[in-house]
Amino acid sequence: MKLLYFNDFRLGVLRGDSVVDVTSVVQNIPHTGPGNLIIGVIERWSDLRGPLERAAGAGGGAPVTQVKIRPPLPKPVNVDCMAVNYMEDGTRKEPAPINAFHKSPGCIVGHGDTVILPDIALSIFEGEAELAAVIGKRARHVTAARAMEHVFGYVNFIDGSARDATTLGNSFYQVKSRDTFAPIGPYLVTADEIADPHKLQVRLWVNGVLKQNYNTDDMANKIPRCIEWISEIHDLEPGDILATGTNHRGLSALQNGDTVELEIDGLGRLTVKIRDDLNRTWARETRLEREQKGLKGYTPQLTGKYAKV
Repeated sequence: MKLLYFNDFRLGVLRGDSVVDVTSVVQNIPHTGPGNLIIGVIERWSDLRGPLERAAGAGGGAPVTQVKIRPPLPKPVNVDCMAVNYMEDGTRKEPAPINAFHKSPGCIVGHGDTVILPDIALSIFEGEAELAAVIGKRARHVTAARAMEHVFGYVNFIDGSARDATTLGNSFYQVKSRDTFAPIGPYLVTADEIADPHKLQVRLWVNGVLKQNYNTDDMANKIPRCIEWISEIHDLEPGDILATGTNHRGLSALQNGDTVELEIDGLGRLTVKIRDDLNRTWARETRLEREQKGLKGYTPQLTGKYAKV
């Protein structure tokens, strides 16, 4: 099933090209807003799945192109992001040590929203195309063998990143957890619709130009190992987001006016805009293209505030 929020955070089920409003089915779940409503739905999924399927099957939906799509998980408890978790098309001889970081849930935006580039000195802004798993039930000290029992579904995730902002202090958190730096959507897909999350093609376009194009079979630490590792550090709660990392070779500079689209097999297409009030510019080359030219480091900033002339 494909679950989404639309308009004023009505809960919908996507059927083909139509959104069926199923808010009435879940209105009695205790909640204070859309954030903990969807968490309540996930927690009660065994009881709600049948009623939601029947409500969706009754029809009467609106064309998805005529509604405002909202983030399907607007306020998770945790947003955990795996770091350096791909083999980069075999260019890594061995996996990097397993590692992760937190993004603030306040970073989340949805389909059709805008990522705002902050006024800070850095090398480059990038958006990493990632598959994210969504937790279905609390995971604490979970073994890899049982980890997938705790996965509710999957969602597209873009990890907004500002590189080398070394003048900020505690720079890693500040460059990863900026407002709007965690686009997700357009909808949440339940796990039963994804046969194998480790065999999905991930594609990201910037202004219609394909930049990232890789398969999740290149993931170094698979989802069960990631859940096992994180659940030893802290409890994973229903509705939490676990972003599984990216293949960095196709990353390129994001800048003002860009349209960024992320599509993963079975998860739909997430589209966001980029806004930079400083109108800074960089070359459009990817990391791989720089490598093939024998160039090192990030693409240099060409114009605007903080450009090195």
